[in-house]
Amino acid sequence: MLLVDAHLDLAMNALEWNRDLRKPVQVIRQREAGLNDKPDRGKGTVSLPELRKGEIGLVVATQIARYVAPRSPLSGWNSPEQAWAQTQGQLAWYRAMEAAGEMVQIANVAALETHMSLWSDKSMANEDKPIGYILSLEGADSLIDLSYLERAYAYGLRAVGPAHYGDGRYAPGTGASGPLKAAGKELLREMDQLNMILDVTHLTDEGFRQALDIFQGPVWASHHNCRTLVRHQRQLTDDQIRELIRRDAVIGGVFDAWMLYNHWERGISDPVTTGVRLAHIVDHFDHICDLAGNAHHIAIGSDLDGGYGTEQSPYDLDDITGLQRLTDILATRGYSEADIQRIFHGNWLRFLRKNLPA
Repeated sequence: MLLVDAHLDLAMNALEWNRDLRKPVQVIRQREAGLNDKPDRGKGTVSLPELRKGEIGLVVATQIARYVAPRSPLSGWNSPEQAWAQTQGQLAWYRAMEAAGEMVQIANVAALETHMSLWSDKSMANEDKPIGYILSLEGADSLIDLSYLERAYAYGLRAVGPAHYGDGRYAPGTGASGPLKAAGKELLREMDQLNMILDVTHLTDEGFRQALDIFQGPVWASHHNCRTLVRHQRQLTDDQIRELIRRDAVIGGVFDAWMLYNHWERGISDPVTTGVRLAHIVDHFDHICDLAGNAHHIAIGSDLDGGYGTEQSPYDLDDITGLQRLTDILATRGYSEADIQRIFHGNWLRFLRKNLPA
């Protein structure tokens, strides 16, 4: 079944992890054998061939570059200008993939419909089809000032999450607390003027409330799970989920093990011994459906290879093609064929057709 994944850090993996994503996952793993500079070396799950095999024909692909203040414990760039330059390198990689016929940017509804027609054409093998991508900025730190948002919109940026980890330039994020910065409020107003999509992922509770009060345009939570099930500030509270439902948002379930298991310890816990498996995401889908009364607001935003690999993914998922196993798991849980289609692609496509430029 066609699957839309609303959060993949493809360019980050290509540039910072130095992965040639045109190669199969197994080839990438072999090339990383013996490396230990990152905890997920040799354990990656995502590449362009695997996306095609898994019928993941459309993704939301990120630009991401965090600014860090002096003495910050987080990794990142020492100035906004350096962070901007990093995002431009990531953009250059996406453009190179387009030139090679590997990917195609989706910046409006017309391009979306053309791409969906291509992926519904069964006379053409999936391995010969480009991966469509909608460009999103995860964390706004790299926007030197608001004029850079307009530049980014011009090259196809369609969604922005103001926060990431720590004390961002526009908004505090995961692991931090407090309200939006003054610049963050201005960012949201400018996004409204440009008819962009707000990604509430990583916002603090205070920032979430302020953002939805200020921003009147389309909202999604690209990769988020439920705080009722896994207790952490990174997760959505029931009240936040209800507010997103009221705004006709879609919430993408994320597969990072620490957001599926209450007692996960990074670098210590193991998916097998903790029993973290694909079915855990359906617990979160169930909870959101109970709050909504339907399955119109749940989908997939896997965040696979978002700085982790198989060591921090469900144990029954070896690479991203394994997401297709959710069809059987969802059916066993009682989801109808129509609802499974909504989760796999229908809800994201409905949202995009409504909110991308014509």
